[in-house]
Amino acid sequence: MAKAAKTIKVEQTGSAIRRHHSQRATLIGLKLNKIGRVTELQDTPAIRGMIAKVQHLVRVVGEK
Repeated sequence: MAKAAKTIKVEQTGSAIRRHHSQRATLIGLKLNKIGRVTELQDTPAIRGMIAKVQHLVRVVGEK
């Protein structure tokens, strides 16, 4: 039986308006594109790096 992958919930709190295009692309990669939207993603080093890049625009809601 395989282990359940750890997940992390991320909510967008800031706007992508007037942000660098790479930050906008990172938000899209995190499946976020509107303020208040919440997505549940696998907790991997790549996702953690993306969250760190746009940490001023998102917040971590919960971890499992």
